[in-house]
Amino acid sequence: MNGAEKEFDIQAYMTKGVERVVADAVKATLKDPRESAFMIKFAAASRAASKKRKKAEEEGEHIPPFLIASITSRCNLHCAGCYSRCNHATVDAEPVAQLTSEEWSKIFCEADEMGVSFILLAGGEPMLRRDIIEAAGKRSNILFPIFTNGTYMDERYFDLFDKCRNLIPVMSIEGEKEITDARRGAGIYDKLIGNMDEFHQRGLIFGASITVTTENVREVSSDEFLKKLSDRGCKAVIFVEFVPVTDDSKELAPGEEEREYLRKEIMRLRAEHPEMVYISFPGDEKSSGGCVAAGRGFFHINSHGGAEPCPFSPYSDSNVKNTSLREAMHSPLFTALRSGDILLDDHEGGCVLYEKREQVEALLAQSGACRNE
Repeated sequence: MNGAEKEFDIQAYMTKGVERVVADAVKATLKDPRESAFMIKFAAASRAASKKRKKAEEEGEHIPPFLIASITSRCNLHCAGCYSRCNHATVDAEPVAQLTSEEWSKIFCEADEMGVSFILLAGGEPMLRRDIIEAAGKRSNILFPIFTNGTYMDERYFDLFDKCRNLIPVMSIEGEKEITDARRGAGIYDKLIGNMDEFHQRGLIFGASITVTTENVREVSSDEFLKKLSDRGCKAVIFVEFVPVTDDSKELAPGEEEREYLRKEIMRLRAEHPEMVYISFPGDEKSSGGCVAAGRGFFHINSHGGAEPCPFSPYSDSNVKNTSLREAMHSPLFTALRSGDILLDDHEGGCVLYEKREQVEALLAQSGACRNE
C-alpha cells in the first residue's frame, strides 16, 4: 500500500456499506411496511451491537463484528481447486457428529449477546442445512450472508428469504458463463442467473462471491460484468483471492501484478459505483493493517464445532461443544496469534495463515491441541 494512502478500515467500510444498503432498502420498500419495519429495526440493532463492542473494548476485551460459521461439511459440487475439499473439510457423504440446529442456535444467541453483527454461513453447501438457516432467520438482530453455490434455491427458500430479511444469499459466480461452468460445472451459470432474476423480481437483496484467479481477474472486475450483476439487483460483491492448496493449482493464484490491478480497480469501483458494496480478501486485510482472522475481525467455527482462525487455516484448540463462544474466542491459539506477529507479517499473497502454516502448527502444538478439532 502506498504510504500516502489512508489506511483502509474494512470493518468501518462494511458497517457503512450495510447501513447504506439498509437505507436504500427502506426507501425502496416504503410501500411494503413489513420490510421497511425490518430494515429500520435491523439498523437500530446494528447500532446497538456496535455500542456493545465499543463498551467491551473500553473494558479491555475485543469483540469482532463478524463470525464465519461453516454449518455443514457436505457439498454437491466439485469445483476446480476447492481449498475446502483439499483440506478434507468438505466431503460428499453425509458427515457425522456435526453440530445440530439447536447447538447452532445457541451459538447465534451467544453471538447476539456479545455484539456480533454479521455471521457468514458457509459450508460445504450451507443450503443443505435448511434447519439451521431457518434458526438463523429467527435472529433478526444479526445479518446472515449465506455463501451458496445456488443450486438448492427453491420456492421454500425464496419464501424464507422473503419472510426473514436478515438472510442474504451470496451466490458464487466466476465471471461469465464459460468460465463459471468450467470451474463449477455445466449449467451452473444459467441457474445462478435464473436465481438472480427471481430475487430481483421479488425485491429481495442478494450478493455475489467471486473467486479471483489469474484467468478471470480482469473479467470479474470489469464494468461490463459488474453492471450485469447490479442491473439484476446485486447489492454486494465479495472478491476472494484463490488460495492454492495443491502444487497443480498454483498457476491460478493471483500474483503481485494481478493483486495490484484488482486493488486499483476496487478503489475505482467504490468511488464510481457506490450502489454496490465491494469487499476484497485478503486485499482489504493487507491495506487495513494485517490479517483480521483469529478474532481480530472474525473467526471461524467449523461444522463439528472447532473454533479456527479462519476457513483457510483449519487448526483448533477449542470446541464450542465444550466451551462458550466467548471462551473459544480467547483460546490459547487465538490469543497467541493476536499477540504475535504472524497476522501482521508480509506474505506473497492469498492467506498469510496458510502460507505460514508451520508457525501456526507450532503454536497449536504448544497448546497440545489437534488439527480440525
